[in-house]
Amino acid sequence: MRNLRAAWRLLRMLVHLLHGMAVMALRFPGGDAAERQRHIQWWSAKLVRMAGLELRVSGAARPGATLLVANHVSWLDIAAVHAVAPQARFVSKADVLAWPLLGWLIRNAGTLFIERERKRDALRVLHQVAEALRAGDTVAVFPEGTTGDGASLLPFHANLLQSAIVSGVPVQGVALRYSDPAHRFSPAAQFLGETTLLQSIWRILSARGLCVHVDLLMAQGARHADRRALAEYLRTQIHAHLHAATAPPEPAAVAALPAGASLPNC
Repeated sequence: MRNLRAAWRLLRMLVHLLHGMAVMALRFPGGDAAERQRHIQWWSAKLVRMAGLELRVSGAARPGATLLVANHVSWLDIAAVHAVAPQARFVSKADVLAWPLLGWLIRNAGTLFIERERKRDALRVLHQVAEALRAGDTVAVFPEGTTGDGASLLPFHANLLQSAIVSGVPVQGVALRYSDPAHRFSPAAQFLGETTLLQSIWRILSARGLCVHVDLLMAQGARHADRRALAEYLRTQIHAHLHAATAPPEPAAVAALPAGASLPNC
């Protein structure tokens, strides 16, 4: 039964992916931003449901130019965030362009790609993100640079956070968590090590009672902040929220900011 359920979910997802590609090819060129965002939100939320997950959301994305900063767990993260914040343009590693079907969709949703193997490429993408933020866009980044186990967070790379500082726009943390009836942090959602995309997809489709939690935290001003202190602040804030949903940012996170660099709520 488990394999039959997974196979049925996979078939429905493939049809949904093809439908999304058709909508993107036929409707996006002539549609305005609001129409494109409605399609992205509907398609993303449905993809999450078809994969067998329940979507639980708390908080709301700040309107206007904002840098969303999220922890990274699964290939489903982008769809989960787009179901809540369809206006977000993601910064993603260039590897996803090779993903069948998904890579094409992600590219045509306005994603900015970074080649992490090339150190100088981060500077190019930083300028692109800053330009998008100044134009009023919402941009989303995964500062860990790769997927983690969901419970612990890898160090946050600070380079792309500089784009919010130089643009003078707020940052907003996003805590992503996958749970199931037996685990607060479901192992079924982990996309680690030598796990291939297909293996990860099959694990998720085979799971029962899987839920993705998308918690949007309070937006914070980033002007004049030190990028490394800001990265550590956001990492600590997201980690605290993942392990206690109502926990405020730990005092140590605020203390990490340089003197005179406040992070007012926005």
